Amino acid sequence: MDDKSALLNQLRIDRSSEPASSGKGRLWLGAAAVIVVVAALAAWWWSRPGPMPVHVVAAQALAQGSSVGSGSILDASGYVVARRQAAVASKITGRMVELDIEEGDRVKAGQIIAKLDDTNIRAALDQSRAQLAYAKAGLAETQVNLANAQRDYDRQKSLVGAHFVSQAVVDNAQTTLDAMRAQLATQRSSIEVAARGTNVAERNLDDTIVRSPFAGVVIAKSAQVGEIVSPLSAGGGFTRTGIGTIVDMDSLEVEVDVNEAYINRVQPSQPVDSVLNAYPDWKIPSHVIAIIPTADRSKATVKVRVGLDLKDGRIVPDMGVRVSFLEDNKPAAHDQPPRGVLVPSKAFRKESDGDVVFVLKGQKAQRRTVTLGGTVGESRQVLAGVSAGETVIVDAPADLKDDAPVTVVKP
Repeated sequence: MDDKSALLNQLRIDRSSEPASSGKGRLWLGAAAVIVVVAALAAWWWSRPGPMPVHVVAAQALAQGSSVGSGSILDASGYVVARRQAAVASKITGRMVELDIEEGDRVKAGQIIAKLDDTNIRAALDQSRAQLAYAKAGLAETQVNLANAQRDYDRQKSLVGAHFVSQAVVDNAQTTLDAMRAQLATQRSSIEVAARGTNVAERNLDDTIVRSPFAGVVIAKSAQVGEIVSPLSAGGGFTRTGIGTIVDMDSLEVEVDVNEAYINRVQPSQPVDSVLNAYPDWKIPSHVIAIIPTADRSKATVKVRVGLDLKDGRIVPDMGVRVSFLEDNKPAAHDQPPRGVLVPSKAFRKESDGDVVFVLKGQKAQRRTVTLGGTVGESRQVLAGVSAGETVIVDAPADLKDDAPVTVVKP
């Protein structure tokens, strides 16, 4: 047992000989943690976004007697359409032998744009003219025979009084004279029929020439020389039913669909600003022509016709248009001061909740929803949301948010 106890005592760890632990390790760990935190704060400080540079102007109060233009009370989208447009076709079926139009050509009213093969029609016209000449020749012959029958009747009538001829001879002369008169009437009717036939043949010949129904611009060419054209569609798809499409550019207007909930804001002759999608900086003065008195139940819209007061070659059919219906100009009473302030138009931004501007407060941008009035030059009247003297940010960056830090850039 003593031996075993001695062996166990040898296996025990003697902790009395270990050195006492020091606090230096913990100090190093704490210092490292502090260094990491300081480095993270420094990185955040240097990488955080700085104030956005902005340009500002001061909102100006409207002066007494200022003339304020019409403001938009409703915006809508539509398309340019032509009220006068024709897909020109021939009046008869025939093979086209000549085509005198191309896309983009300007044509005058009555101008020849195509010709059809007229060989058979010309032959029919020659035949009708020959029949007319034959009828006229027969009329001349009948007139000669009638004059001879009249003289014979007069002679026989004078002889019967002297008892040189019998009454039967006079009656025969009378019958011959009446027959000549009837034949003359028949010949005259034949001439009229032949003349009518000639007139029809001439019209058929004229129908082989296709003319422009009005002055305009060719926007499509639908057939080629050598093809069969017809006013009616035929089976097989080998017959063209049109030659070309002509548009009267003076008849261009805008058609827009207005939500029926806002149609009460639109009135006939109301002023409108039209802006083509192709030319966003060009405002075309326009006016309401008419409100079509029917609604589209599937879209809950009412169609409105808008006339363009300016004609220009840049306006073409089917272009997209944004229109702004303007309020009528109403002269303000001289004894009432004008309402609101003036802010440059480039300070406004369209967002889901309406028109928005950013006002400088301290060193931050404050977002405000405003109520717009009319126009004065390059500025808009603000009826509510901005006060006179406040600093408004113009040309605000697209990513500018409410309460974002900004710095003013001097012009």
